Amino acid sequence: LTEEDKKVKSPYNTYLNPGLPPGPIANPGLASIKAVVYPKETEYWYYLHDSQGGVHYARTLEEHNNNIAKYLQ
Repeated sequence: LTEEDKKVKSPYNTYLNPGLPPGPIANPGLASIKAVVYPKETEYWYYLHDSQGGVHYARTLEEHNNNIAKYLQ
């Protein structure tokens, strides 16, 4: 995204126009739709991404809070 992009006069430019755009800005792909319809079985309830792009999963809120303390602070 460039500074020039931010100046484009379009109802979809949320840098210039407050609020939501007048219509959809994206459409989920087939893989995303299938993931919702057929979710993978897992024992994890929580996840987070660290600043390096790693993903950390947790089974309990306590584990999740520990991950937050360890990876995000």
